[in-house]
Amino acid sequence: MATKIRLKRMGKKFYAFYRVVIMDSRTKRDGRAIEEIGTYNPNTQPSTININSERAQYWLGVGAQPTEQVLNLLKITGDWQKFKGLDGAEGTLKTVEAGPDAAARVEAVEAQAQKLKAAKSEADAKAKAEAEAAATEETPAEEPAAEAE
Repeated sequence: MATKIRLKRMGKKFYAFYRVVIMDSRTKRDGRAIEEIGTYNPNTQPSTININSERAQYWLGVGAQPTEQVLNLLKITGDWQKFKGLDGAEGTLKTVEAGPDAAARVEAVEAQAQKLKAAKSEADAKAKAEAEAAATEETPAEEPAAEAE
């Protein structure tokens, strides 16, 4: 039986999510798989690639042929280089940087909002003070002119 390592499409319309699967080469794209060895999500930034390296090495060792798309994924994760014995077996897989947890993000946004409110109220108070100062300057200037007559 000729086996292939290929992508099985999942997800919604215009929001594809793929599973990396081992299939008989004669089965349809989304048909029954022999084994699922990983996932590929192109919708995240950067794309998420999770492949069980041990199982990929096994299937490549017994003669399963990867499709062109899966071959590119295996090169990114470094599994293809490991199988062929080439340099660069660590791969070029980029991972999402771990950011602060949700509570910390909410706290940061609230602190930013408080800073904006404080700056706005300070600007309003300053504008009010300038308006009062301008009003007091105009009043004494008019009174001496009235006395001079």
